[in-house]
Amino acid sequence: MEHRHLGRTGLRVSRIGLGTLTWAHDTGERDAADQLKTFWGAGGSLVDTADVYADGGAEYLLGRLLEDLVPRRDLVIATKAGSVPEAGRRFDSSRGHLLSALDASLERLGTDYVDLWQVHAYDPGTPTDETLQALDIAVSSGRARYVGVSNFSGWQLAKAATWQLAAPGTRTRLASTQMEYSLLQRGIEREVLPAVADLGLGLLPSSPLGRGVLTGKYRYGTPAGSRGASEELAPFVAPYLDETASRIVDAVAIAADGLAVTPLQVALAWVRDRAWVTAPILGARTSQQLTEALSVEGLTLPEEICQALDDVSAPVHRYPDQDWSEL
Repeated sequence: MEHRHLGRTGLRVSRIGLGTLTWAHDTGERDAADQLKTFWGAGGSLVDTADVYADGGAEYLLGRLLEDLVPRRDLVIATKAGSVPEAGRRFDSSRGHLLSALDASLERLGTDYVDLWQVHAYDPGTPTDETLQALDIAVSSGRARYVGVSNFSGWQLAKAATWQLAAPGTRTRLASTQMEYSLLQRGIEREVLPAVADLGLGLLPSSPLGRGVLTGKYRYGTPAGSRGASEELAPFVAPYLDETASRIVDAVAIAADGLAVTPLQVALAWVRDRAWVTAPILGARTSQQLTEALSVEGLTLPEEICQALDDVSAPVHRYPDQDWSEL
């Protein structure tokens, strides 16, 4: 598998990342082991997790597999901290919470360091410089090699990244941001992507398959065993089952038929090869699904297909992004 630099850093990661959102929850140890072996065998290196996935269970499971299955040195382990399941508070990016969470993550993972440590979301209740100081401490103490953020809006990302660049040599520059991005969700193109490009960050798209909808499996109903059929995850899928999404999914299916590949491969190749994307983070329920996704390595979409998909999925951006000649 091809590897890419993460933003303007020396860290190289596989251009597809393995997500662990369902590990230790819907995905048991045997299936997780099969996925990791499949991913590693295909040349994959970037494995993304978070301290809140299965209440820490995903990190613990990954740590167990590192002991018995895949050498630690062969993987780029990324984890996140800052989301909290507390009543009345969704995020805690205070310096104390973040550093304590990192120590707990390292213990569950069974490693002395993570390759990429990310703030899971912006916390309006904590000064940004305090949050960023935790990232500096993590790197200076050797507990993290690189740092990034996740789910920051355009202005939040620009503020954080610029603050880190303001004192070269004393603060650790942000390497990346992780955001949802797919043919069904292109909202980051308005402000986040311009910030990514200007600041030289790597983009790690989450849900690159539109929460599974872009595979085409919901075109004629909700299949049993899918996320959409799950009481817990159905609300997660529902926003992408409307008429607009249906038109985009149909276009992906038509493109897939013409190229003799699957809709999954078309949708994944589209987002993988977008400007400033380093590696989409792919979550799979089984190793068979993962194998199909990884087969996209040899696929490059023709320019006319990319343009058609761009056109059918283009988001509507009005003021202040619209053409001034229209005013």
